[in-house]
Amino acid sequence: MKKLLLPLILLLIGTGAGAGAGFLLKPEPVEEAALDPSIHCDPQEPTMTVEVVAKEDGEGGTATKAYAKLNNQFVVPIVSEERMEAIMAMSLSVEVLEGDETIIFSAEPKLRDAFLQVMFDHANTGGFSGNFTTGSNMRNLRQQLNRAAQSIVGPVAIDVLILDIVRQDT
Repeated sequence: MKKLLLPLILLLIGTGAGAGAGFLLKPEPVEEAALDPSIHCDPQEPTMTVEVVAKEDGEGGTATKAYAKLNNQFVVPIVSEERMEAIMAMSLSVEVLEGDETIIFSAEPKLRDAFLQVMFDHANTGGFSGNFTTGSNMRNLRQQLNRAAQSIVGPVAIDVLILDIVRQDT
């Protein structure tokens, strides 16, 4: 009987500690986006435009959105204690109204510079450490990227989308 008591006590303590850690470290709940029936997406279109039926342009027609995908990935080193700990690679697109993609592509060097500065600042404040994909963390990064895009091209940039995000530990 005494031989079974110690493993049973350790099992109960381990289970309790695991449950407590899971409760304390659970991720923040992600808000479900409400489906907007006014948005129509045709997956067959090669330009990946999204027609917004509810929004009318100045001529009474419908406005369409397009996504200007930036050519190369963004690579950001994660440094801690003067040592490179990991590398983040990200792919971004900028949401614009159809026809404004050329504005984004012509301003791409300045946009890349501004986006890299935002990502470096995010990395230096610990944004890519630990569970970097939490809802609030990703929302903050998207907002900062969007502000940077709008500072370069103005209201042409509707939003910045993070298409891929990968962390490679060294």
